[in-house]
Amino acid sequence: MNLSKLALVTAVSLVPATAARAVTEIQFWHSMSGALGKSVAGLTEQFNSSQKIYRVTPVFKGEYDESMAAAMVASRAGKAPHIIQISDAGTASILAAKHAIRPVYQLMAGAGEKFDTRAYFPAVSAHYTDARGNLLSLPFNSSTAVFYYNKDAYRAAGLDPEHAPRTWPDVQQAALKVQDSGAAPCAFTTGWQSWVQVENLSALHNQPVATRNNGFAGTDVKLNFNSELLIRHVSLLSSWMKSGLFTYAGRSNAAEAKFQNGECAMLTSSSAAYAAIAKNAKFAFGVGQLPYYDEFKGAPFNTIVDGASLWVMAGKKPAEYKGVAKFFHFLSRPEVQAVWTEETGLLPITRAGADLARKQGFYARNPGADTSLKEMSSVTVDYSRGVRLGNLTQIRAVIDEELEAVWNRKKTPIEALDMAVERGNALLRRFAQATKH
Repeated sequence: MNLSKLALVTAVSLVPATAARAVTEIQFWHSMSGALGKSVAGLTEQFNSSQKIYRVTPVFKGEYDESMAAAMVASRAGKAPHIIQISDAGTASILAAKHAIRPVYQLMAGAGEKFDTRAYFPAVSAHYTDARGNLLSLPFNSSTAVFYYNKDAYRAAGLDPEHAPRTWPDVQQAALKVQDSGAAPCAFTTGWQSWVQVENLSALHNQPVATRNNGFAGTDVKLNFNSELLIRHVSLLSSWMKSGLFTYAGRSNAAEAKFQNGECAMLTSSSAAYAAIAKNAKFAFGVGQLPYYDEFKGAPFNTIVDGASLWVMAGKKPAEYKGVAKFFHFLSRPEVQAVWTEETGLLPITRAGADLARKQGFYARNPGADTSLKEMSSVTVDYSRGVRLGNLTQIRAVIDEELEAVWNRKKTPIEALDMAVERGNALLRRFAQATKH
């Protein structure tokens, strides 16, 4: 069922029995282009056709940083949109402009909408809550880190194609067999290395990335990920690099192409890559949960969310907020979430949406697509909510640069991690100073 067909299903139930009135316009700024942009347009069109009181207009405003900057300028001029899509890396920045936003829990309460945060996956919603568990923004496009492997290459290497490695030592054993058998030119690669190999790995073991509860407790925060876990892990990857087990493909998602074309047998990257891999790979592949080190007590915990959420801007009329609340309620409906997941490959944000997608056969037709759900289903613990840091995009770039120095044998893992922390802390101090009120 696509979004246009779903509109016919939901239209009757959502049309209120009220007299005709002027349409209330809702501006929605987003950063999703291409196929994802078409899905956003489909969602808003579906909502608009389901009732006659509100009209949501989606407007593509460029990349996340560009969109947020434009929203802040518009806010100061009293012309902000009603809804703005902000990336997870921008959460600390939008919270620093606290007078410019209206928290979602206040929005829903003021609009009289039934709203239960327990309906959302805890590891997704926890990233966007305050210290009391109140939801500040609505999770929207979400994904997490997973492990992909080439089943054909596994068979050729004498490995069980139905079982993904559980731990990093397991990955090493699999990589050695792939290398020895010549089943693939490259054994292992990774996308989004700072997010996957630093942030997600730390969350998976409930280890801190920074003080003040990874930044959730305030902006007077310092990075501290240059500890036992990351020193051990980066040292392991460095040894793999030297022995040819690990191939570094570049920043962001560049490694995904090496997996899709069969060059690399194993990949850690975003669950959002599933759809492209399924479309382009000429081999059978499997999806496993992100590997961990079982010596760390309690591991594995949950991985962390990536993507963006929808924030509501301040200074709007009550009738407009009522429309935004209705739209958010609509986005959270199980049938909408099920279709959104099937069209985009992104995580459903609610348990009911995931259950409906499963009932409709989506996960049966796409084996492994539910791995991300398994990773995100547990209740978060101290450090598994993720990170909430100012200048996070720049900090990730610093981590990338320092890790590249390790892969290029210019620095030891300890030297690189210490320098990443030092340089990252300078960025955090700059953010704290700039956001003092």
